[in-house]
Amino acid sequence: MPELSVVIVAADNEQRTVLQVLVDGTSVARTVHTCASFPVAATDPVARRVRAANPDVTLVDIPADNPPLALRAIELLRQEMPDSAVFAIGNLNQPQIIVNAMRAGAREFIERPTTTTDLLEAFVRLTAAQRRVRQEGPRGKVFAVVNAKGGSGATTVAVNLALALQSAHGQTALVDLAPLGHAALHLNVKPVFSVADATRNLHRMDSSLLESFMTRHSGGLQLMAGANVPAAIDPSTAEFVRLFDMLVTHYRYVVVDLSTRFDACSRLIANLSECVLLVACADVASLWSAARVQQYLGETGSRERVRLVLNRFRKVPGFSEADAETAAGAKLLWRVPNQYFAVSTAIDRGTPLMEQSHTELARCFAGLANELTRNDADTKRAAWSLFKTV
Repeated sequence: MPELSVVIVAADNEQRTVLQVLVDGTSVARTVHTCASFPVAATDPVARRVRAANPDVTLVDIPADNPPLALRAIELLRQEMPDSAVFAIGNLNQPQIIVNAMRAGAREFIERPTTTTDLLEAFVRLTAAQRRVRQEGPRGKVFAVVNAKGGSGATTVAVNLALALQSAHGQTALVDLAPLGHAALHLNVKPVFSVADATRNLHRMDSSLLESFMTRHSGGLQLMAGANVPAAIDPSTAEFVRLFDMLVTHYRYVVVDLSTRFDACSRLIANLSECVLLVACADVASLWSAARVQQYLGETGSRERVRLVLNRFRKVPGFSEADAETAAGAKLLWRVPNQYFAVSTAIDRGTPLMEQSHTELARCFAGLANELTRNDADTKRAAWSLFKTV
């Protein structure tokens, strides 16, 4: 691993000194400059000194008493030095700060107090990701699927969308983050491992180990199964960040079934997604719930990525698609026809709709996959990380 040059930006003198000792102690990086204040504009002296140092990594310490200055500095440094990585240092018990740092452009969020091991692992991930990007091209897209209310059909949409993406493009993973996972039943597979097993082994995770936690469906789709009993303790947002960083490196498309999960995890996944598919039915209760879910997810900045999918759709006299959009507060992306018997039979038999290739519903999900990826063949997307603005 080549030696990395590092700039440290920290207002606290003791923290700045500690970080320098830790960076130099990794043996794979060296501190080339330190700053006692945060840059506030591209023309200020601090920003000029950081640019002049031309670091591979800039560490920005986020003080608990004044995060906005540090977050603004991360955004500014990413704009001024797009080829340089920014790592944020802060408290992991503040998920909103983690998300804000991600949106500002930080590539990693490292816990404070920091250790040499934490920094070493982050540096290794950075150089490994850079090597993979050079060798393998861009990282994957995440599509999250969430219910407006229980029973709206998020799992059916997630499973068949994932199968459609796998059929058209390959390299697709389905991650079941529902409070109680049903994706394995839809696919008629019997997983040995689950998301919980993967998060417990993040400290030693690599591509081979990641694949061992997946269950392969006959069509090639890889499933990371959900909980088969209600979980007493959920993984932290930081653990989900690390897990998804591995997933988007390994797979071209990652479909996440959130079902009716509404917590810090669902907000984090929504923020990291290319598109959030909000599944609702065209009835008052479902659309009322959709508006509340959209508002909940939008509070952390993902509002523009939420799109409405109307499931079991049938035309109702006097009720238009525009009415549905207004009621849900989200733009309509797709309609899934109302064929309840076909769907319920597919679930009961463990034969997904996409395996029934000549059905109207199979064509519907293939069309949805095509809509979500229609620009991928023509536009080369830049490589991205969970802590990098897309």
